[in-house]
Amino acid sequence: QVQLVESGGGLVQAGGSLRLSCAASGSTFSPNTMGWYRQAPGSQRELVARIGIGAGTNYADSVKGRFTISRDNAKNTVYLQMNSLKLEDTAVYYCNFVDILRGMEYWGKGTLVTVSS
Repeated sequence: QVQLVESGGGLVQAGGSLRLSCAASGSTFSPNTMGWYRQAPGSQRELVARIGIGAGTNYADSVKGRFTISRDNAKNTVYLQMNSLKLEDTAVYYCNFVDILRGMEYWGKGTLVTVSS
C-alpha cells in the first residue's frame, strides 16, 4: 500500500504562482511514476504532469511552459510548480502514484487550487 498526502493548494490571483507537494509513504521502493491530475467542476479528471523515477516527464499541452514537475526520490516527494496561473487552472489537484511492477495505482485525496481574477 502507498499513502499520498498533498499540500500547497489555495487561492491565488491570475498570473500568480503556487507549489504543490505530495509525499508518498508505504511501499514506495518499487519502480514507479508519480504525477498530478486535476478535475474541474463538471469535467473529467485529466493528466497535468507526471514524472518517472528517472526524471523523465510529460505534460498536458495546456500547462507546458507554465508548470514544472519534479521529484525528490530520497523524500519520496513530488512537486508541481505552477506559474502564470490562469482562471482555467482552477480545479482539485490529485497526486498519483503508479507502482509499475505491481500494476497498482494510488491517489491522494486532492488539494483545491482556486485562481481568481
